[in-house]
Amino acid sequence: MIRIDIDDREVRQALADLARRVADMTPALRAIGQEMETRIATRFEARRDPAGRPWAPLRPATEAAKRGRGSILYRTGEMLDSRTHRAGPFEVAVGFGKPYAAYHEFGTKRMPRRGLLMADPERGALGEDDKRAILDILAEYLAGGR
Repeated sequence: MIRIDIDDREVRQALADLARRVADMTPALRAIGQEMETRIATRFEARRDPAGRPWAPLRPATEAAKRGRGSILYRTGEMLDSRTHRAGPFEVAVGFGKPYAAYHEFGTKRMPRRGLLMADPERGALGEDDKRAILDILAEYLAGGR
């Protein structure tokens, strides 16, 4: 019988480090929340949803009522400023402190959808760029970064 001993301390240490990192994903999830908040602010500037589609223009009556103050979804800045995230060990929640943000995300019978968080709110699907950014953050975290 031939016996070969392998020094697997480094492998076991790497697995232990990985197990510790996945036991509390808060740092990665916090980074995801911050990234999504930045992406939301960019969408306000670009006036595009997470799939890259332009927001519908304002109706003439709405435009007239605004009297030149602000742009689409931006009059006082309160909704944009209310964007927030909350990260924990296993999840991150991204959203707004203003309840009327849901009207913009989903649209209403009288107002077209102007998405901020999801590319497809019916399916709860993120935009492709958002998915890639999230996966990049997770990969970096699991590799020992962040």
